[in-house]
Amino acid sequence: MTWEVAPDGTVKIVAPYAKPMELGWQAFALSLIADEVTNGESGVNRHFLHNPANFNFVTTAQGKLGDLLRRGRCSIDEPVGVHYSPMIDEQQTVKGGLWRVGLSVDCNVPGPSYFTRDGVIIFEKREGQDWEPQSFFAKVIATYAPGSWFELADPKDQEAFEAGRKVLSK
Repeated sequence: MTWEVAPDGTVKIVAPYAKPMELGWQAFALSLIADEVTNGESGVNRHFLHNPANFNFVTTAQGKLGDLLRRGRCSIDEPVGVHYSPMIDEQQTVKGGLWRVGLSVDCNVPGPSYFTRDGVIIFEKREGQDWEPQSFFAKVIATYAPGSWFELADPKDQEAFEAGRKVLSK
């Protein structure tokens, strides 16, 4: 692993595979374990991968992601991913790399089953920025308190839920 020390004394990791370490040891461990699962290795620590508390490095306006998942009675399934993508070129409109956390969850809460069963949660974070929800379910989790994720949704969202429910009930 290579470290770079800036003139102001801040330390950054240069190797892209190790950049999740800048988010904390849990993020780094999750990235390594998820890669082991992807590569079909045996003896993988899936318990660590599926423990919501290990996702508390992702913060939202409602609180830490792992705490929100626990309060929403969610279990984490696979796939799980914690990845870093470096800046590709100087022509990008937004500078710096991008962290992405993606996971699949089953939540024991009222709401459309296409979100609460095998629900997709994706958050992204640019260097120096806050975590931003990218998937619809991530936006709901970041906006509403657990237990009311789908009760207080925007009327347009409610229309989409109902349309989806009608299609699925046919």
